[in-house]
Amino acid sequence: MSLEIYGFDLISFNAAYLFSIIFLSILLYSYIIYLYRAQATGKIDYEKYGKLAINDSLDDEPIEVKDNNSKRR
Repeated sequence: MSLEIYGFDLISFNAAYLFSIIFLSILLYSYIIYLYRAQATGKIDYEKYGKLAINDSLDDEPIEVKDNNSKRR
């Protein structure tokens, strides 16, 4: 059974739409879980990045100090 309008099969279009919504939802939730775990384990502190909007003057201290002596690939 197929339902075609203007040459497009609407049943397969709806299936592709549903698949893309499910795929993007899984991708979004996995990214949220990654951010939560990184914050919880102390790997990255996202709260200090949230203060960028308040402390954005050139005279403010940097958020992270970069080591210029490290070798880059």
